[in-house]
Amino acid sequence: MKRFSWFNATSLTLGFAFLYLPMIILVVYSFNASKLVTVWAGFSTKWYGELLQNEAFLDAAWVTIRVAVFSSTIATILGTMAAYILVRGGRFMGRTLFSGMIYAPLVMPEVITGLSLLLLFIGIGLDRGVFTIVLAHATFSMCYVSVVVSSRLVSFDKSLEEAALDLGCTAWQAFRLVTLPIIAPAVISGWLLAFTLSLDDLVIASFTSGPSSTTLPIKIFSAVRLGVSPEINALSTIMIGIVTIGVVSFSIMSKRNAVRREREERAAIHAT
Repeated sequence: MKRFSWFNATSLTLGFAFLYLPMIILVVYSFNASKLVTVWAGFSTKWYGELLQNEAFLDAAWVTIRVAVFSSTIATILGTMAAYILVRGGRFMGRTLFSGMIYAPLVMPEVITGLSLLLLFIGIGLDRGVFTIVLAHATFSMCYVSVVVSSRLVSFDKSLEEAALDLGCTAWQAFRLVTLPIIAPAVISGWLLAFTLSLDDLVIASFTSGPSSTTLPIKIFSAVRLGVSPEINALSTIMIGIVTIGVVSFSIMSKRNAVRREREERAAIHAT
């Protein structure tokens, strides 16, 4: 029996076309010489030059990168700690409440999260800016890191940690020298996921940002409301390129690491 029928092929083609055809059109029209985004007037790269001279977009991009780097780093540290406690902490008082608080942002509407954080910052008298956006993004992206790292810790062989402890390592040394290197791919994946979520966030950032801390999604949304310009197409193309390069590079590195580990395991088996 054929598992890949014409119906499956057609459905798969239509699905990929629905997802990626708009992106392809956006990339193509970012090289349009005309100022009208719907009228093709020849190939040109002038809008990329115009974009590099647009200080508003450049400032917003710099704010977005800073927020994404700091918030994803904080979220990765806290999310990894939370995942380790949930998987290795056993039963303790308040475990159900703790796990519920960790995973609540996964199902909480972004509007509710943003509004609650806004009221919190106003209540404690904290001025909105880059710092508040970092706190907000770290809060909601930490749960995603925790899910990714927890899935790796569940399948982790505890006997490796126990062997390190038997050989004289402290609990911190066993985690740093044994556990962390093994779960590093999951930690890196969690960081990349948190970084992507921060780059893409619009709703929560709109609640927690200040006048001098406009992120790139907010800037793009404000500009699109007045009409799509070729500069926005160029900016979107650059973002698509950066994300594509990052995903492909991480996939290649993961594949190489998997091949290297497989060779090491085979060499160890032959040695024994």
